[in-house]
Amino acid sequence: MSAHIFSIANQKGGTGKTTLSMNFAAGLSKRGRVLLIDADPQGSAGQWSSMAPDDKPFPVSVISIGGHLGREAERFAKDYDFVVIDCPPTLETGVMQQAMQISDTVLIPVLPSPVDLWASIRIIEAIEQVKIKNRKLKPFIVVNQLEPRSALSKAMKEALDEFDIPALKGGVRRRAAYRNAAMDGLSVYCIGKRGELASNEMNEIIEEIL
Repeated sequence: MSAHIFSIANQKGGTGKTTLSMNFAAGLSKRGRVLLIDADPQGSAGQWSSMAPDDKPFPVSVISIGGHLGREAERFAKDYDFVVIDCPPTLETGVMQQAMQISDTVLIPVLPSPVDLWASIRIIEAIEQVKIKNRKLKPFIVVNQLEPRSALSKAMKEALDEFDIPALKGGVRRRAAYRNAAMDGLSVYCIGKRGELASNEMNEIIEEIL
């Protein structure tokens, strides 16, 4: 049976795409074999995993793919339970569209402000185009970098309601654990007590999707 393929995508930079990709993939590794494909030319995911200490390697295989993403990802999908694709922050190269074309699920991280959500509108249009051919594709918005003591603003809730794409109930809070894990080449699952709340957050997102 082929893997469940996830794309983590937003054409707007700075939304925490790679942070979500790496920790989401690490959470999935508790449930099966996971491959993370770094499709972003900046190579942040590959760089992150390469910084992991020898005695604590990153729990997920990370590879970079050039050329035809669809063919390559589908070839690898036979050997894994889950594939996570960290997409480039642009629609211009067509790589993001290729990723979504072969995905079961696309997660769209957005920052918790209406302005940032509206800046992501082009990917929502791209998803509608992709769904003409890939009818199984399920998109979800993931609100990222929520402040621990603040709820979503009324304006943000109203902005989310304007989109046809559902937002996951479980968002991602702004936590030092995510930054600390990245600096050490680890996931929040590998930093002990410091990463516990962040790990729970990732588990909630995974449970909600699966």
